[in-house]
Amino acid sequence: MIVIRSERTRHRRRWLTRLQWGALLCVMVLIYGSHAPLIALSKVDQHVPFDPSSCVVMIELTKLLVSFAAFAATDGASASLALPSLALAAPYAVPAALYALNNNLVVLMQAYMDPSSFQVLSNLKIAATALLYSLCLGRRLRRGQWFSLGLLMAAGACHSYSSLGPAEGAAARLYITAWGLFLMSVYCCVSGLAAVYTERTLKSQNLPLSQQNLYLYAFGVLINGMSSLSALASDKSFLEGYSWPVWAIIAGQAANGLLMSVVLKHGSGITRLFVISCSMLVNALLSWAFLGLQLTFFFLLPVSTVGLAAYLYYT
Repeated sequence: MIVIRSERTRHRRRWLTRLQWGALLCVMVLIYGSHAPLIALSKVDQHVPFDPSSCVVMIELTKLLVSFAAFAATDGASASLALPSLALAAPYAVPAALYALNNNLVVLMQAYMDPSSFQVLSNLKIAATALLYSLCLGRRLRRGQWFSLGLLMAAGACHSYSSLGPAEGAAARLYITAWGLFLMSVYCCVSGLAAVYTERTLKSQNLPLSQQNLYLYAFGVLINGMSSLSALASDKSFLEGYSWPVWAIIAGQAANGLLMSVVLKHGSGITRLFVISCSMLVNALLSWAFLGLQLTFFFLLPVSTVGLAAYLYYT
């Protein structure tokens, strides 16, 4: 009887853990999927009225404040108030610098390719992340898992292409230079390296996650704040153009960053790729509901491909 009862307890715990992970991933998919529609809702005369660099700083600052509150509530009472050693905190500067570099690369690449080409080719970061995940973390993937990631990348490219308007899909509007291809390869590698390095750092140090987030987002505020000094020096106010969709973006992206640290600490960076890919369904549905996007039958192809990829990878 005792053995049967303990087995039932373990079974319930496993299901509870799965439900918790399922709820966490669903929330992340909803947040990722709402990002693009919120940006569209924030536009004034088809232009973004706020400075994107200031938005990034606000997101990092929000994550830092939430991390500090979580640390003070859970571990701060017993922790020392002394500043951490440089050797302990320095590793967390690397992902902050990598993410800041990628944010600037996104802006720089617009001069060497059209936005539609960027949208399609950016799916190559799935392959870059998987390769770095395997090489840097020593996680060997099965052939079926490599095939599923290939399907995931193809689904992202199909969705990106299908979402282009008639004018955007015209060959005359599409262009990309050799320098643009080089920058895209750097962007994909940096994106994958940032995810893999963050996962390795979070898992290798035996520290509370709230304390690790404190280090990570303190450097995030510092580095992104330095990159946005030009916005502070301009005539515009730092928060100029902010509206309720912008504040919703800040809250959502801050929550997603904190939830992603949970995934990287206790799960896998590959899960992040599936979350981003699954968000295309939420993105399309919200765009249909609020922005008048016309969904076509072709939309079912990338959605079903993502579902097949997830089934093949996790079975």
